Amino acid sequence: MKQQTKLSQKQEHIEEQQTQTNLTKEFASAEELLRFDAAQTAVPPEIAQRLQKNSTDIHPPQLRSWWKNLFGG
Repeated sequence: MKQQTKLSQKQEHIEEQQTQTNLTKEFASAEELLRFDAAQTAVPPEIAQRLQKNSTDIHPPQLRSWWKNLFGG
């Protein structure tokens, strides 16, 4: 019984250390933090489909030539 208790205490200690190691991440910038969080977060399929659909609907604005802007063409 004592061996089991010592073993379980040792295992709890190891798990606690791993948890603390996982919680103490430092990031150089906010962007790095957001990228890390995005990699850890699963996007629901419904939202992924909506994002895909909406991103295909976006068209970049057509650029006018400099001379059309200047002369109003």
